[in-house]
Amino acid sequence: MYLFHLFRSFLPLHNPIGFGAADFLEFAVAALLVALVLGRAALEAAALRIARRTGWSMLLLGGLAVVLRPALLPHFPAPTPAGADDFSYLLLADTLAHFRLANPVHPMHEFFETNFVLQEPSYSSIYPVGPALALALGQLLFGSPWAGVLLSAGLFCALCYWMLRGWTTPGWSLAGGLLAVCTFGPLTSWMNTYWGGAVSAIAGCLVFGALPRLRDQGRTRDAILLGAGLGLQMLSRPYESLFLDLSVALFLAPWLRSPEGQRNLLRMARPAGLAAAPALALILLHNHAVTGHWTTLPYMLSRYRYGVPTTFTFQPNPQPHGTLAPNQWLYYQGQAAVHGLSLETPAAYLTRLASRIRFYGFFVLPPLLLLLPVWLAALRRWAFAWLAVTVALFALGSNFYPYFFPHYLAAIACLFLLAAVEGTAQLSRWSVRGLAVGSQAARWLLLLCGAHFLFWYGLHSMGDSDILRAMDRYQTWSAIPPGDPEGRRAIDDTLAEQPGKQLVFVRYWPQHGYHEWIHNAADIDQAPVVWAQDLGDRDDELAGYYRDRTAWVLEPDAYPPRLTPYKHHVVQFEEVR
Repeated sequence: MYLFHLFRSFLPLHNPIGFGAADFLEFAVAALLVALVLGRAALEAAALRIARRTGWSMLLLGGLAVVLRPALLPHFPAPTPAGADDFSYLLLADTLAHFRLANPVHPMHEFFETNFVLQEPSYSSIYPVGPALALALGQLLFGSPWAGVLLSAGLFCALCYWMLRGWTTPGWSLAGGLLAVCTFGPLTSWMNTYWGGAVSAIAGCLVFGALPRLRDQGRTRDAILLGAGLGLQMLSRPYESLFLDLSVALFLAPWLRSPEGQRNLLRMARPAGLAAAPALALILLHNHAVTGHWTTLPYMLSRYRYGVPTTFTFQPNPQPHGTLAPNQWLYYQGQAAVHGLSLETPAAYLTRLASRIRFYGFFVLPPLLLLLPVWLAALRRWAFAWLAVTVALFALGSNFYPYFFPHYLAAIACLFLLAAVEGTAQLSRWSVRGLAVGSQAARWLLLLCGAHFLFWYGLHSMGDSDILRAMDRYQTWSAIPPGDPEGRRAIDDTLAEQPGKQLVFVRYWPQHGYHEWIHNAADIDQAPVVWAQDLGDRDDELAGYYRDRTAWVLEPDAYPPRLTPYKHHVVQFEEVR
């Protein structure tokens, strides 16, 4: 305990040894590297024994990814939904957990208008069903949608090993799987939000793991996995699935040169198509249940009614065809501003493309950027050239949308791992005058990656808020907020402590920002808490409809958010008079 308090202060000269934040950072990384180097031989021997066993390797990686984040729960609870995207995905998950694709229109639906949710012709999320399937599974099996996030992230890390086994040796595949845990694991948004990219990343692993196996062995099983991956990507990211399809076509194009290759393509097309068919059927059924039309996607109807999500940059800004609540109007104005009033120009396209380069750091740990010369030299090989073209397809295609988040490219996350593993493997074979300097450099790169992850994970496992605040400026891509910065958990806890069911009128202030609070379950009337728009004089209508509930007024723009008992407007008027 004494040592813990000794190192708590990150201000120079405020502790007996005079360390500041940079000193602690350097000291901790050095200590981790020394420990890893000392244990290198034992670690490598154990890793090689495990790597030769596919099942055990996948179980190890998946289990590691699933366990590491819950181990932080004493200091960092399960993520609290915080925003329109989280709420919309959770609504869809709850809908699926009730074994339906859409919910009936609520008779008081005007009070429940919120962003990224349709109220008519059905009460539904606007998002695709893929990510919500994982959330629904977690809700059904464990009573928590976040369990579905953990399971999907664990499956993704396990499948990274399986995917890499189609391209490289068992040892390097296991190394790539461990890099996946470090890169996309417990500290990132894919494990700490409800709209992460693990499901789309699973789809990419299935596709890019099946392709080399089809090339080398031509098994029907691999064709089925290819089709399943393509279908899962359609369910998760419909637009980006086009680029995944193009990448597959590019990979298989050389087969068209010979009659035998053409016959193999036809032989594999049927099982792949049959494996993808259920996903296509589910998309059509979901469209019809939500919008009433087989080919109208929910987000397309949302764009027509509310003007969000915005359009591609080569299209004009959408115009809403309905009345927007103030919080919806804010989102519409914000998305219209990001889109811009003018249509796409080459200069704007290139500027936006350049501004997104920094987001690609999400997929590659910093030490691995030293492999860039190795990657460039490897472009002479067809496999690396195809990989580069695939990344370019996703980068150029997604650049036509005004917004960008790393999960848009989740399907090619495993390709970044493949590039890292193959680049490190090539580096390990370099020699200078007979000296195997490349193998030492490769080991140091991997050790640095391990030290990078263990350092930040170790800081979070300590749970000390002072240390985390001091070091936050040095950290990238962390998605675990310390404490309860928006006061959401405190409000949820207060409502949970009240007897009976609750009704909360959300009263936004004029300076309200992009912090959505109105969210409801699939079955609104049966939910413990109902969240509603504050519609002024009309609030009594909803309070009368829910006369069995205790009514509250929440002002989320106060600091901290203020929750007070609801008073009828007549009483309020008399008091003011």
